[in-house]
Amino acid sequence: MAIFGRIVTAMVTPFNDKGQIDWDRTEKLINYLIDTGSEALVVSGTTGESPTLSKQEKLDLFTFSVQKANGRVKVIAGTGCNDTEETIAFTKEATKTGIDAIMLVAPYYSRTSQEGLYQHFKAISEAVELPIMLYNVPGRTGINVTADTTLRLAELPNVVCIKEASGNLTQMAQIIERAPQGFELYSGDDGLTIPVLSIGGVGVVSVTSHVIGLEMKEMMDAFFKGDTSRAAALHRKLVPIFEGAFKYPNPTPIKAALNKKGIEVGGVRLPLVELTDEEASYIDEWL
Repeated sequence: MAIFGRIVTAMVTPFNDKGQIDWDRTEKLINYLIDTGSEALVVSGTTGESPTLSKQEKLDLFTFSVQKANGRVKVIAGTGCNDTEETIAFTKEATKTGIDAIMLVAPYYSRTSQEGLYQHFKAISEAVELPIMLYNVPGRTGINVTADTTLRLAELPNVVCIKEASGNLTQMAQIIERAPQGFELYSGDDGLTIPVLSIGGVGVVSVTSHVIGLEMKEMMDAFFKGDTSRAAALHRKLVPIFEGAFKYPNPTPIKAALNKKGIEVGGVRLPLVELTDEEASYIDEWL
């Protein structure tokens, strides 16, 4: 089914030379991503440098993205943080911008229990009506949303899918096998796209689709048409890009790659720093 399509791009946030959001560059990026296979956009996620965006910048970015997407793709807003009440309050504000759905990252740093995770997401679910994409990324949050907790949350009416970035295919298989009708799982790792599809995932929330969106579409189309040998071959061909995009802290490499391709998105905000000339030289190899 793929409620948000097969290729969901976790969009970078374009900045100008002063480190402010560049709206002209953002509009061009949105159009470029739509033209190269993206079927939905996650705005103000990790790749969008959400920790460094103010609340007002996020709201402005949501409004702008909805307007420029103009119904061509779904806009999913990253509104989660590790404070339940703050997440609820901000998400309510975000719903006024016209977004299609929200993405909620597992609460980081607090390192709550599985029951705490369930109650956190449940409270937000009950406070808003928009569809919710859960986001499990233990490498960043310090806590894993287990299969059992995910399945409990999947019973909530507006919790419709999960971006699974645990890297644990066994856990993902358990979720897919036991999930209620309509609940979907997206790979949160580009390099696991085909493995996740092979166990019943519906798509990927991608970073590398910024530069290989059409190639990923070709790969996924082959898989869903039953040509798994071709899909696997295309996947293997793209492995250097899957790896290269995360060789240095995300989204620094993918922004550098976009800039090299002529899709101007500017630099990154502290505490991230630009790639050195030596670090950036490897990007030419996979572009």
